[in-house]
Amino acid sequence: MFSRFAAVSAVRLVLVICTGAAVVFIGGCSTEHFKTEADREVYEIIDNKWRNGFGQKANYVISDAPTAANDVQITPSVPESGVISLAQAVALATADNRNYQEQKEDLYKAALGLSSERHLYARRWFGLIGGEYAKNIDSEDFSVSTEAGYDHRQLLAGGLEISTALAVDWFRFLTGDPRTSLGSVLTASVAIPLLGAGGGKVDLEKLTQVEREVLYRIRSFNRFRKEFVVSIVTEYYRVLQGRDAVTNAENNYKMVAESKERLEWEAKAGRKTPFEVDQARQRVLTARDNYVSAVQKYQQQLDAFKLVLALPTDADIELDQNELKALEKTGVSEPEYSVAEAIETALLGRLDLANIADRIGDAVRRAILAEEGLGLQLGLTGDLGIDSTPETNLSRLRFHEGRYSGGFEADLPLDRKLQRNAYRWKLIELQQQQRQYDQQQDIIKLQVRDAYRQLRESAQLYQIQQSSVELAEDRVESTTMLLDAGRTWARDLLEAQDDLLKAQNNLTAALIKHATAKLTFFRDVGILQVRPDGMWKVK
Repeated sequence: MFSRFAAVSAVRLVLVICTGAAVVFIGGCSTEHFKTEADREVYEIIDNKWRNGFGQKANYVISDAPTAANDVQITPSVPESGVISLAQAVALATADNRNYQEQKEDLYKAALGLSSERHLYARRWFGLIGGEYAKNIDSEDFSVSTEAGYDHRQLLAGGLEISTALAVDWFRFLTGDPRTSLGSVLTASVAIPLLGAGGGKVDLEKLTQVEREVLYRIRSFNRFRKEFVVSIVTEYYRVLQGRDAVTNAENNYKMVAESKERLEWEAKAGRKTPFEVDQARQRVLTARDNYVSAVQKYQQQLDAFKLVLALPTDADIELDQNELKALEKTGVSEPEYSVAEAIETALLGRLDLANIADRIGDAVRRAILAEEGLGLQLGLTGDLGIDSTPETNLSRLRFHEGRYSGGFEADLPLDRKLQRNAYRWKLIELQQQQRQYDQQQDIIKLQVRDAYRQLRESAQLYQIQQSSVELAEDRVESTTMLLDAGRTWARDLLEAQDDLLKAQNNLTAALIKHATAKLTFFRDVGILQVRPDGMWKVK
């Protein structure tokens, strides 16, 4: 008796060990494996839904995922000189900017959600192991149950829904003599909607919507990339504008200081009054204050731009002032499009408008589905269940002893208040979506018209400011000569120098305004394309 109890206990112990080993083995896949599989599926989804008209496939993979087959990534770094060109700044921001990373992650999550939704209608394998130990004063029981198999749910056109499942109970152990059995059960069901919104129509609509949301997210991501590039370039030029203002303020300070020294020398010779010297001294203090303020403002702008580039604020960098010279060499130009042509191009090519237009179709589908729920709901159903013979294998299913059933389900339209309210709700949503589309059209027209005006205005303003600088320079020169000849006052020279400083700053501001207005115009028309290196081109 003791030996029999020991044998049972040994078998029981072996079973526990085997069960635990199975659990560890099945659950022991590395986390990296799951992550890699998710990345692979997500980027397959994105690649399949990405259209040529959306923009080039580049810089859309999240930071901790391997590069996708079609992705083009950049690996920028700060040059040893610390001088960052415009292209390098855009590359740094594209690679590391936090907002850009979030946009990529949102795109990833949308595709990941679609993966989960699709999985509900794919073959899903399962394996279950359970164990139970029970003891009382008279007996001791230990049992283990295991079940494995798959279930599969499929949605077809028209809402036809088919479900199949196969479950295998392959091992069962009770106290006493071990007993084994291999039994399997095959089940299936089908739902065929004839009238109304039955079967899998609601689930099919949900799956369709999730599929389309990924498409919308890809469009939104590409629209964001255009806005992002324009914002980085605009901020880069504004920092350069601040640096140019420092240079202008420094030159003005030196020029005013020289004028003061000359006036002091002439006052000693009795050719200028002490009052004029005091005016010059006061203007020197003002010029120095302007210079210090310009330096501080520039440093603040540069530190803020470092955050945009995801660089630490103590990074020793500066922006390439040759970029400003390149802008001056390029000059300005007015748009080659008419405003009507620009608006037409925008309405055809803007990705954000395409999203809203497609959402009208989504609203129409939901309204139709809600309408179908108002009337008679009629559908056919079918079920089957088949067991295998005991202690056998999967090929011994007893089809001749299976359970088969078929029938119909009809829901008469006696109470349809909830369905009525849902239908009315969907009709209102459709009207709202149509109004949103109309409003977005008007917004785009306004944006294009405003960008068009800004581009023309900035081109004209730059030409005006060029003339203003030339006039201010001539005025400083002529006033200096008149002052030397004693034919004017020191105040006139000091005012001419101040006006020159303002004209120089205004000229740089007009140049940068034109450059950013041109990019904004291309962006709002929808013809700005982001290159793989993060820079742009016009298609």
